[in-house]
Amino acid sequence: LRDGTGSFASDAHASQLTRGRAAEAAESGSSPGPASAMFKYYGTELIKRRYEVTIAAEGVQGLGWEGDEFSPDELRRTSEWLRSKAGSIAGGTSEVQLNIVAKRVLGLPD
Repeated sequence: LRDGTGSFASDAHASQLTRGRAAEAAESGSSPGPASAMFKYYGTELIKRRYEVTIAAEGVQGLGWEGDEFSPDELRRTSEWLRSKAGSIAGGTSEVQLNIVAKRVLGLPD
């Protein structure tokens, strides 16, 4: 749990710094180009990881769907955790975003 929390925190901070640099570049007139695909992919993956760490920290209480034995916050987090899985599908799957990065950013062939 500690490794997952620390890894998530450092990755989230690195993502925030990278997004800040991209925003500064956009303000100076540079086009974000394919970087937006990288941000979309990485953002959805970070959200999924955040909820994975949260659910792991809550143990069995993090898996509540209904019932009086779960608090409203626990039920909400379970719902958000499940929705985070859909985030990698809605608006383009993570695999599609990775293909865009591979082709446009890395220049890999089809």
